[in-house]
Amino acid sequence: MTLYRALDAEPREHLDMTIEGRRVLIPAGISVAAALLHAGIIPSRTAPAGGAPRAPYCMMGVCFECLVEIDGVPNRQGCMVSVAAGMRVRRQLGAPVCEP
Repeated sequence: MTLYRALDAEPREHLDMTIEGRRVLIPAGISVAAALLHAGIIPSRTAPAGGAPRAPYCMMGVCFECLVEIDGVPNRQGCMVSVAAGMRVRRQLGAPVCEP
């Protein structure tokens, strides 16, 4: 069951991407944050201090609740990045581990 539904009724092309190691088909033209909601991936991250579950909130780049790892790069705002075929997305659980 999908928790997220697009408002437009027009059929969309779907892209093949990987979320949390799982192959999913996601409508083209949506943000990574919307793709996580579409795939039922909630929470999308946990807070670095205390581990509280977090999920996309404002969907316009203000709140930073949608931070995820995209193609190996942590701290990406999922709401500000459009999905792409072959993209690999992982939830950001706690503080990101950044390699020097």
